[in-house]
Amino acid sequence: MTVEHISPAAALALIEQGASLIDIRDADEYAREHIPAARLLPLAALEQGATLQAGADDVVIFHCQSGNRTRNHLSKLIAAAAPAQVKVVEGGIEAWRKAGLATVEDKSQPLPLMRQVQIAAGVLILLGVVLGYSVSSAFFLLSAFVGAGLTLAGVTGFCGMARLLAIMPWNRR
Repeated sequence: MTVEHISPAAALALIEQGASLIDIRDADEYAREHIPAARLLPLAALEQGATLQAGADDVVIFHCQSGNRTRNHLSKLIAAAAPAQVKVVEGGIEAWRKAGLATVEDKSQPLPLMRQVQIAAGVLILLGVVLGYSVSSAFFLLSAFVGAGLTLAGVTGFCGMARLLAIMPWNRR
Protein backbone atom coordinates (compact mmCIF):
# COMPACT_ATOMS: atom_id res chain seq x y z
CA MET A 1 0.00 0.00 0.00
CA THR A 2 1.28 3.47 -0.84
CA VAL A 3 0.90 6.42 1.44
CA GLU A 4 0.20 9.86 0.07
CA HIS A 5 1.94 12.81 1.71
CA ILE A 6 -0.41 15.79 1.58
CA SER A 7 -0.32 19.47 2.44
CA PRO A 8 -2.17 20.83 5.47
CA ALA A 9 -4.70 22.52 3.16
CA ALA A 10 -5.38 19.22 1.35
CA ALA A 11 -5.74 17.49 4.73
CA LEU A 12 -8.25 20.09 5.89
CA ALA A 13 -10.31 19.62 2.73
CA LEU A 14 -10.38 15.84 3.29
CA ILE A 15 -11.31 16.28 6.97
CA GLU A 16 -14.22 18.49 5.91
CA GLN A 17 -15.33 15.61 3.66
CA GLY A 18 -15.25 13.14 6.57
CA ALA A 19 -11.66 11.89 6.76
CA SER A 20 -10.29 11.05 10.21
CA LEU A 21 -7.25 12.95 11.50
CA ILE A 22 -5.04 11.02 13.93
CA ASP A 23 -2.35 12.70 16.04
CA ILE A 24 0.43 10.19 16.89
CA ARG A 25 2.33 12.47 19.27
CA ASP A 26 2.49 11.86 23.02
CA ALA A 27 -0.37 12.95 25.27
CA ASP A 28 1.64 15.83 26.79
CA GLU A 29 2.33 17.26 23.33
CA TYR A 30 -1.34 16.90 22.36
CA ALA A 31 -2.50 18.60 25.59
CA ARG A 32 -0.29 21.63 24.93
CA GLU A 33 -1.37 22.06 21.29
CA HIS A 34 -3.41 20.05 18.80
CA ILE A 35 -5.44 20.38 15.63
CA PRO A 36 -9.15 20.75 16.53
CA ALA A 37 -10.33 17.77 14.46
CA ALA A 38 -7.47 15.49 15.57
CA ARG A 39 -7.96 12.39 17.68
CA LEU A 40 -5.04 11.30 19.84
CA LEU A 41 -3.56 7.85 19.22
CA PRO A 42 0.04 7.99 20.46
CA LEU A 43 2.75 6.13 18.59
CA ALA A 44 3.42 4.14 21.77
CA ALA A 45 -0.14 2.75 21.62
CA LEU A 46 0.31 1.86 17.96
CA GLU A 47 3.55 0.07 18.80
CA GLN A 48 1.60 -2.00 21.33
CA GLY A 49 -0.86 -3.07 18.65
CA ALA A 50 -3.65 -0.47 18.84
CA THR A 51 -5.69 -0.21 15.65
CA LEU A 52 -8.39 2.01 14.20
CA GLN A 53 -11.84 0.80 13.23
CA ALA A 54 -11.66 1.88 9.61
CA GLY A 55 -13.17 0.48 6.44
CA ALA A 56 -11.79 0.26 2.92
CA ASP A 57 -13.70 3.40 1.90
CA ASP A 58 -12.37 5.46 4.83
CA VAL A 59 -9.54 7.97 4.65
CA VAL A 60 -7.24 8.18 7.66
CA ILE A 61 -4.77 11.05 7.90
CA PHE A 62 -1.89 10.86 10.36
CA HIS A 63 0.25 13.68 11.66
CA CYS A 64 2.95 14.30 14.25
CA GLN A 65 5.01 17.37 15.20
CA SER A 66 7.24 17.81 12.14
CA GLY A 67 6.57 14.78 9.94
CA ASN A 68 9.55 12.71 11.10
CA ARG A 69 7.63 10.27 13.31
CA THR A 70 5.04 9.61 10.63
CA ARG A 71 7.77 9.03 8.01
CA ASN A 72 9.74 6.74 10.31
CA HIS A 73 6.73 4.60 11.31
CA LEU A 74 4.69 4.35 8.11
CA SER A 75 4.36 0.57 8.28
CA LYS A 76 2.80 0.79 11.77
CA LEU A 77 0.41 3.51 10.60
CA ILE A 78 -0.66 1.49 7.57
CA ALA A 79 -1.22 -1.60 9.73
CA ALA A 80 -3.25 0.36 12.31
CA ALA A 81 -5.54 1.92 9.69
CA ALA A 82 -5.93 -1.07 7.34
CA PRO A 83 -7.83 -1.39 5.08
CA ALA A 84 -8.43 2.40 4.89
CA GLN A 85 -6.58 4.82 2.60
CA VAL A 86 -3.67 6.28 4.57
CA LYS A 87 -2.40 9.81 4.12
CA VAL A 88 0.19 11.81 6.07
CA VAL A 89 0.28 15.57 6.69
CA GLU A 90 3.64 16.62 5.31
CA GLY A 91 5.42 18.71 7.94
CA GLY A 92 3.02 17.76 10.75
CA ILE A 93 1.41 20.28 13.05
CA GLU A 94 4.30 22.69 12.45
CA ALA A 95 3.34 22.93 8.75
CA TRP A 96 -0.34 23.13 9.72
CA ARG A 97 0.40 26.14 11.93
CA LYS A 98 2.64 27.76 9.24
CA ALA A 99 -0.21 27.38 6.75
CA GLY A 100 -2.29 29.60 9.05
CA LEU A 101 -4.71 26.83 10.01
CA ALA A 102 -6.28 26.73 13.47
CA THR A 103 -4.88 24.81 16.42
CA VAL A 104 -6.11 24.47 19.99
CA GLU A 105 -3.38 25.70 22.30
CA ASP A 106 -3.26 25.44 26.09
CA LYS A 107 -0.20 27.29 27.41
CA SER A 108 -1.15 26.28 30.96
CA GLN A 109 -0.02 22.74 30.11
CA PRO A 110 3.62 21.97 30.91
CA LEU A 111 6.16 21.78 28.12
CA PRO A 112 6.41 18.34 26.51
CA LEU A 113 8.54 16.05 28.67
CA MET A 114 11.33 15.61 26.12
CA ARG A 115 11.75 19.38 25.85
CA GLN A 116 12.00 19.53 29.63
CA VAL A 117 14.72 16.84 29.51
CA GLN A 118 16.61 18.80 26.85
CA ILE A 119 16.43 22.01 28.90
CA ALA A 120 17.47 20.30 32.16
CA ALA A 121 20.33 18.39 30.52
CA GLY A 122 21.59 21.51 28.76
CA VAL A 123 21.49 23.58 31.95
CA LEU A 124 23.26 20.88 33.98
CA ILE A 125 26.00 20.41 31.37
CA LEU A 126 26.53 24.15 31.06
CA LEU A 127 26.57 24.53 34.85
CA GLY A 128 29.15 21.72 35.14
CA VAL A 129 31.43 23.38 32.59
CA VAL A 130 31.14 26.89 34.08
CA LEU A 131 31.71 25.64 37.64
CA GLY A 132 34.48 23.34 36.41
CA TYR A 133 36.42 26.28 35.02
CA SER A 134 35.59 28.81 37.74
CA VAL A 135 35.35 26.83 41.01
CA SER A 136 36.79 23.32 40.84
CA SER A 137 37.58 20.87 38.07
CA ALA A 138 35.52 18.30 40.01
CA PHE A 139 32.38 19.99 38.64
CA PHE A 140 33.24 18.63 35.17
CA LEU A 141 31.97 15.32 36.55
CA LEU A 142 28.45 16.79 36.55
CA SER A 143 28.65 17.28 32.78
CA ALA A 144 30.10 13.79 32.37
CA PHE A 145 27.30 12.29 34.48
CA VAL A 146 24.58 13.98 32.41
CA GLY A 147 26.30 12.96 29.17
CA ALA A 148 26.49 9.35 30.37
CA GLY A 149 22.80 9.46 31.30
CA LEU A 150 21.84 10.77 27.85
CA THR A 151 23.94 8.06 26.21
CA LEU A 152 22.27 5.40 28.34
CA ALA A 153 18.85 6.81 27.44
CA GLY A 154 19.68 6.68 23.75
CA VAL A 155 20.98 3.11 23.89
CA THR A 156 18.35 1.57 26.18
CA GLY A 157 15.28 3.78 25.74
CA PHE A 158 15.19 4.38 29.52
CA CYS A 159 15.63 8.02 30.54
CA GLY A 160 16.01 8.52 34.27
CA MET A 161 15.77 12.28 33.93
CA ALA A 162 12.45 11.98 32.07
CA ARG A 163 11.12 9.68 34.80
CA LEU A 164 12.21 12.17 37.47
CA LEU A 165 10.72 15.15 35.62
CA ALA A 166 7.46 13.26 35.01
CA ILE A 167 6.76 13.11 38.77
CA MET A 168 7.49 16.79 39.37
CA PRO A 169 4.47 18.79 40.62
CA TRP A 170 4.10 20.82 37.39
CA ASN A 171 3.76 17.59 35.35
CA ARG A 172 1.15 15.91 37.53
CA ARG A 173 -2.30 15.76 35.99
